[in-house]
Amino acid sequence: MNTAHPIDPAVRCDIEARLTTIEAEHNVRVFYACESGSRGWGFASPDSDYDVRFIYVHPLPWYLRVSPQRDVIEVPISGDLDINGWELRKALGLLKKGNATLIEWLDSPVVYRADPDFLNAMRDAARQTHQAERTFHHYVHMARRNYREYLLGETVRLKKYLYVLRPLLATLWIEQGRGVAPMPFQELVDAIVTDSDLLGAIDQLLAIKRAVGEGEHGSHFPIINAFIDAELSRLETVLPPVLRDTDYSILDRLLMDTVLAGETKK
Repeated sequence: MNTAHPIDPAVRCDIEARLTTIEAEHNVRVFYACESGSRGWGFASPDSDYDVRFIYVHPLPWYLRVSPQRDVIEVPISGDLDINGWELRKALGLLKKGNATLIEWLDSPVVYRADPDFLNAMRDAARQTHQAERTFHHYVHMARRNYREYLLGETVRLKKYLYVLRPLLATLWIEQGRGVAPMPFQELVDAIVTDSDLLGAIDQLLAIKRAVGEGEHGSHFPIINAFIDAELSRLETVLPPVLRDTDYSILDRLLMDTVLAGETKK
């Protein structure tokens, strides 16, 4: 088992059963389901929730109605399970807008359910329509906001360091022209961080985060703070990538192909 992304087998079975129940109760087909939170990023605490997100498709008649229909399924939180999903047309509309959260879902290392053809098509569409300028703004704004809100006190919730570091490293990934930023935190660290002292501090932070509760407070990590301060200051003068012309027709084809495929697989 990958120790950075541990999923209890009993919990996985429970999640898969709940997805099947959702399909039956809402008359939909779940084409993809994954972890979207700290378990997907690779720094879950022992008491972290399971943040399950999924993409689903209705039967064809749902798409032929004049009036808009509800396009999300939200399941009441039960214990440490937080499960909800987006209808495919909604998901593709968000992808067209450069929604970084959806792009992360597609790269999650923790997958509960996936139609292989659908997932490959979604990942290809995300790559072809990726707007680096939009995700750059998303991540740098997230890093700055989380820094202001969580890291300026005398002590900090240790998890919040990672809620600043991850979007900051994703910003640097995009700045360096590497394409779509990966979801796993360690991939970002391995590619972006070269200073051995900073790497050691991040390793120490990860070890603590994975061993203690979500609410654990601690002292500052001076070397991590110095890195964050320096990069956020530098990024104030960095221009984002240029917004490029993009052909979004791939999203229309993906919607049609997936809905029709759902009809033929009944």
